[in-house]
Amino acid sequence: MTDASEEAKQIEKLYEFGERLNEAKDKSQNVKDYEGIIDATKTSLKAKQLAAQLIPRFFKFFPNLSSRALNAHFDLIEEEDLAVRVQAIRGLPLFCKDTKEYISKIVDILGQLLTAEEIVERDAVHKALMSILRQDVKESLTALFKHVWNVEDPSQDDTIRDKVLCFIRDKVFPLRAELLRPQEEMERHITDLIKKSLGDVTGAEFRMFMDFLKSLSIFGEKAPPERLRELIGIIEGQADLDAQFDVSDADHIDRLISCLFMALPFFVRGASGSKFLNYLNKHIIPVFDKLPEERKLDLLKALAEISPYTTPQDSRQILPSVVQLLKKYMPRRKTGEETNFTYVECLLFSFHHLAHKAPNATNSLCGYKIVTGQPSDRLGEDFSEYYKEFTERLSSVEDLTRATMKKLTQGMAEHNKAMSAAKSDEAKDSIKTQKQNTTTGLRTCNNILAMTKPLHSKTPAFIGDKSVNLSWKEAIKSSLPSGATATGVKRPATAANGSNNLATKKGRGAGGMQNQLVNRALEGISYGRRGGGRGRGRGWGGRGRGRGRAYR
Repeated sequence: MTDASEEAKQIEKLYEFGERLNEAKDKSQNVKDYEGIIDATKTSLKAKQLAAQLIPRFFKFFPNLSSRALNAHFDLIEEEDLAVRVQAIRGLPLFCKDTKEYISKIVDILGQLLTAEEIVERDAVHKALMSILRQDVKESLTALFKHVWNVEDPSQDDTIRDKVLCFIRDKVFPLRAELLRPQEEMERHITDLIKKSLGDVTGAEFRMFMDFLKSLSIFGEKAPPERLRELIGIIEGQADLDAQFDVSDADHIDRLISCLFMALPFFVRGASGSKFLNYLNKHIIPVFDKLPEERKLDLLKALAEISPYTTPQDSRQILPSVVQLLKKYMPRRKTGEETNFTYVECLLFSFHHLAHKAPNATNSLCGYKIVTGQPSDRLGEDFSEYYKEFTERLSSVEDLTRATMKKLTQGMAEHNKAMSAAKSDEAKDSIKTQKQNTTTGLRTCNNILAMTKPLHSKTPAFIGDKSVNLSWKEAIKSSLPSGATATGVKRPATAANGSNNLATKKGRGAGGMQNQLVNRALEGISYGRRGGGRGRGRGWGGRGRGRGRAYR
């Protein structure tokens, strides 16, 4: 250990070096003084702290000593003493202030230091990174994102990657208005960095990136169609729509359905859902029976929500598959099996909206007689047997629905009595949940009857407006008179899965509460670990293999 007198001499010498450099008009001539400061990094702790302030302050005047000075300063960052490390970290932005060529290297080091355990050290790293970001946001962001997209580098530590992502989420994204200047250029740059990072992400990470991209002005409400196509393309790439579907691949199923819901706001704004619909039609619906039960309902809800925004061509292509599923879940005669009314609601809603855009396609599917003047009307062919079969199925499901509504209404009365008699808060909460499920079940049944009624006509008027509000979506209160349909909807916070079905046997109201798959799969920032397969294997829900597409 250095004794006190020796340490005092070292500190005094450092102050002399610093004073001479401060006073010198041509500081580059004081090479010995700067060398003395660099050498002090091998002495006492207090001298090291002072050297950590002086090395970056005069760094720009001694380009011939730059490598030696940087290495000495980096050694201070690895010191055991916390105070020395913190002082060395605080000095890092000064290296970049007048010597921009070091930004990438310094940001790379700071990215690694985000794993620091000491709060004061981590705070110093955050402040140093923000300081450099304000100096040169483009170069800094590029260097920072390299920790995210270096998925092929086996030496890259996942811990560093995760800390960098948390920093970007918590520190960079909230200051986008301040940092991303000039706006359009920098929004474009960070978009490209994000797209390049998507080759290996979890569901949580992807949702975080998509939420950020949606907040940028270049993708705002006034964005041109090509920008919407770009966002949809990103989601399509993450859904892996170019891959052959394996029904046993739970990760891909989760990814696909979550991406469908994420894409929905862009379909509403006019983006094309053709690629999603074609994939569903070709790969998913043919193996619908083999899907996990809880994912069947998720998929049907996604299809229902997308159906109002399909094109006539896409509607015509997928209608046969929807009709086949509808027939499967609308039995021609009572079979004694439970009817999944939420499935029926989803499929009827999809059928109406698809048929509204391609009405004459239903002639050969359901035996209707809709005239459009096109050859596809096929009016010369006899499809009367199809009409008879389809309307029998409609009548059968209507009978089952009415019977279930009666049981649900009776159940609601029983719930009200039970609520009056309930003593504990736990009992009241349980009954409240049952009442909510029963209410949703009644909405489902009412929707089914509203949608089957017009389908008995040989020339039905298909529903293509917002007159039917899906049972799991709660209408936003508005100033509309009673009987009018609110155009805005929001999703309640209750989760649903395939077991929440209205059952005719037991007469219970389980209803179809809103699918919360996106929130379940993407909740929080819990990053997946490596697995098999492509990239480093971050699964959609933190398991399996990473399959997203990077845009390079």
